[in-house]
Amino acid sequence: MSRKPKKPAEPRRTSHAARGPVRGAAPAAKVTGARKAAGEGAMPGMPTAPNKKTTQRQGFKTNEFIVYPAHGVGQIMAIEEQEIAGAKLELFVINFIKDKMTLRVPTAKIVSVGMRKLAEPPLVKKALETLKGRARVKRTMWSRRAQEYEAKINSGDIVAIAEVVRDLFRSDTQPEQSYSERQLYEAALDRLSREIAAVQKVTETEAVKEIEGALAKGPRRGPKPAEEAGTDEASEEEAA
Repeated sequence: MSRKPKKPAEPRRTSHAARGPVRGAAPAAKVTGARKAAGEGAMPGMPTAPNKKTTQRQGFKTNEFIVYPAHGVGQIMAIEEQEIAGAKLELFVINFIKDKMTLRVPTAKIVSVGMRKLAEPPLVKKALETLKGRARVKRTMWSRRAQEYEAKINSGDIVAIAEVVRDLFRSDTQPEQSYSERQLYEAALDRLSREIAAVQKVTETEAVKEIEGALAKGPRRGPKPAEEAGTDEASEEEAA
């Protein structure tokens, strides 16, 4: 007698095979979905580091001339990385040729320190027009005015610096500047002439001549009133 083949075996395998994918389908979808989600989260994150560095640099590049408020015009010589306390720090290496000084500024700090690009030509023109205006000298003690002038010089604002040059300038018909006035005037003149020279690509001597020419076109500056001159002298003694 011939034995009949066992029919249940094959259907059981088929049913198990069918059940397997069904039971595993949900987890498989979850895994695939998780991988996709991770991929979606990772792909935008992959260029985060270079983008962050680019953002921190604010468009500044090597060999570019910039204005650092506390020191004036400098040139970015390099962008380097240093490891401090296990963390990498990106730095601008800025050279101030005239001052014979090199400064390293973290790229993440340039906004807070006020570092900026050179002024655009229209702004330089505005600064030169400011020089032609009437000097605005407050009737306050010199020590207070000196602090205000110094704050303007260190603000990095080219128009504010031009105001200091204008207010402290003395023509041939006026009394000579005091020592402290002269110091502030020369500091403001230096900052202004260096930026104008860098923007217009001329020498500092040529920039100074342009500044002096603009000052000469301002209102005629007569001698100080005796009362104001006396106040300044008294203030000078207090400041000393």
